[in-house]
Amino acid sequence: MGEFDSFKYQLDRPLDVKLSEFQRNDRLKHLIFAAQLTPGLLEKLRRMADMIRHMSRTRQGNMQLKNLLAHRRAMLYFTQPSTRTFLSFMAACQILGITCNEVRDTATSSETKRESKADSIRMFSSYFDVIIMRTMISEFSECCAYLMNQLELQEMRSVPIINAGAGADEHPTQALLDMYTILRTFTHDYSRESKRSRFIELQASYPELVAGPARKTYLFCGDMGRGRTARSLATVLSQYEQVRMFFVTPDHGELIMERAMIDKLRARGVEVHEFNSLDAQHDGHPILAQTDCLYMTRIQREHNSAQVEAELGQIDLSPFKLTPARASVLKTYAPILHPFPRDSVVGEIPTSIDADPRAMYFRQARNGMWIRAALLVHLFDAAEELMLIYGQFHQ
Repeated sequence: MGEFDSFKYQLDRPLDVKLSEFQRNDRLKHLIFAAQLTPGLLEKLRRMADMIRHMSRTRQGNMQLKNLLAHRRAMLYFTQPSTRTFLSFMAACQILGITCNEVRDTATSSETKRESKADSIRMFSSYFDVIIMRTMISEFSECCAYLMNQLELQEMRSVPIINAGAGADEHPTQALLDMYTILRTFTHDYSRESKRSRFIELQASYPELVAGPARKTYLFCGDMGRGRTARSLATVLSQYEQVRMFFVTPDHGELIMERAMIDKLRARGVEVHEFNSLDAQHDGHPILAQTDCLYMTRIQREHNSAQVEAELGQIDLSPFKLTPARASVLKTYAPILHPFPRDSVVGEIPTSIDADPRAMYFRQARNGMWIRAALLVHLFDAAEELMLIYGQFHQ
């Protein structure tokens, strides 16, 4: 990525030093890192997403939403294969009336004529009001954000950059929808009698249960070494108090969580434990029985070399599959999440689990549409307008 060499000194800085450069006063300028998703921001986005999903249930509400950002245009620059992220961002834009265009294959762009990626991004910023990008190139979206900041300092046109997946590094908007699902599951709304009654019933069986993501045990199972979704979600969850994380992975260097990430989580006060089976025990009790939220992932075989593929072919993956018997050990309220796609051959979550009321993964994917719409409202500083039309909608 030689064309972005001028940003190397910025890339090499500690993360906490970088974050302020992606803020504009009290809101995001760009979304590049999962660490930008603070509990306070997540709560604001959750409330907006709930408003949007509520309004979208009626024709009147849909029409009001479509006028909210109808003057905006979005470029979806997705040069890495994607289904859910691409379509949910497209749907989010359509809900808000944002006009979309896309580049999904650089073979159809001027990059085949040796146009630099930097020139492509700057050209997109000339036509569109936000660039949503997914790429195999690590740190590419971060460099594009620095480019936009540089243009802004020169009083030239600059637009927000949204990292929709960068190489094997980060996937902050997946963490965003994962957290939205977790917040909706664990934020027990006392204004709704049915939810209040359900929470009281749960507390009778689980006296330690509290509302919200804090004081919970999160179990991550699968490919932690290459799984950017798990790392991004763990980063966000580490901001909450008394969080414990169990990582369950096959004993292979490519799949275990990297030491630097474990050290970072522990430095934030997270209690971390690693296991090599879903049937493992901790302190004399099954880890599944201690789990408040289960996050399953597939083995990301697309990253395998021939040697690694051969090595993984010798590993028994049955200890990392959520069978109905294992699911029966989970707490009755524990959501089962998966970032998708799931592996239809390995079957880390068999379809027999889909009917389980705790299986949230299809709902989790749909949640991406609402929370990504809320993110766009936030980036375009339209939160007050959303609240205004939401108030009119209720009149």
